[in-house]
Amino acid sequence: MDFTQDPLFIAATLCISVFFAIWLTRFSWGRSIGTPIWVILLGAVFANIGLIPSAMEGSPIYDGVFGYLAPLGIFIALLEVELKSLKNAGFPLLLMFGIGALGTVIGVITAWYLVSPAVAIGEMASAVAGMYTGTYIGGSINFNAIALSYGVNENGPLFAAATVVDNLIGTPWIIATLILPRYLQKLFPRKKLNSAQSAEKLPTVEFISMSSLGSIFALGFLAMVISKVVQAYLPALPELITLTTLALILAQFPSVQQLKGKHTLGFFMIMLFLAVVGTLCDVGALTQVGDLAGTLILFVLLLVSIHGLVVFGLGSLLKMDWDVIAVASQANVGGNTTAIAAAESLNRPDLLIPGVLVGSLGNALGTYIGFFVAGTL
Repeated sequence: MDFTQDPLFIAATLCISVFFAIWLTRFSWGRSIGTPIWVILLGAVFANIGLIPSAMEGSPIYDGVFGYLAPLGIFIALLEVELKSLKNAGFPLLLMFGIGALGTVIGVITAWYLVSPAVAIGEMASAVAGMYTGTYIGGSINFNAIALSYGVNENGPLFAAATVVDNLIGTPWIIATLILPRYLQKLFPRKKLNSAQSAEKLPTVEFISMSSLGSIFALGFLAMVISKVVQAYLPALPELITLTTLALILAQFPSVQQLKGKHTLGFFMIMLFLAVVGTLCDVGALTQVGDLAGTLILFVLLLVSIHGLVVFGLGSLLKMDWDVIAVASQANVGGNTTAIAAAESLNRPDLLIPGVLVGSLGNALGTYIGFFVAGTL
């Protein structure tokens, strides 16, 4: 029996990734990198040395994390957030998210003319460009939606190459946006939003009671059921929108605010999600797609670089809070979950709700813009 494929072993390894990521932050050099980055890196290392399979190869554990654990983690993490945090952080983050989306479109168009991907990809090149437009405006949901619509997923080698390159380039950028704010703040100090001064710091140690544990999970599971029922009747409404709305409403009740362990449970689940994101960085998979990989890597590298220059460059000119720029870019590139992870890593609870809201906006906006780009190029 190959134990590396055993779901229990994979689950244990993901938990070990979280444990060591937290342990490494006990050291000053590890703390400067942050828990979310360590989790992604450890997941990538474990997958590439063959200790566990990559998410590209698939596993019931990975399906469970993407389908259930990550949404549940978002719901639980949001139970500790008060809506007043949106007052000061909402518009600046929305503005930077829009600038980041513009940077993505500029990057795609520039890469299209400089790299000429149609030579290597063929008639599906414009669809692939639309996929990358969508995913770097609001996350992988858009990537898959456009791929399904244009039938790219039916071209196995092309879809596999596009997915691998997306993760190999996108994940390092996610890591970069978690590191950049700390150094940019030292080199070019920016005034923090007022919401940053008034928000409570995220707890590092938290007590959990059994009654709170039961209540939190009951609320989470019921909210997920309700969100699925709502989507069944309103297919255009993503489950995560309903889930976020329910969390926001419940978070305002004193009885929910008094529940112990929301932060610990919510962010542990999000860290497990990030460990799985790390396993998507399957370097070995590139050897299976030949010369096509080189074209896609160059295309996406140029796209992401231009996105970064636009969002951080214009953000700098507008004297924006570096943390706000980073979370906005995270919402563009990774969607809701990585936006929350960025806010947690930067110790900015005031950006949790705005990050989720713009990430949800990206899920819708990115798909439309992606289709527009695919149909135009």
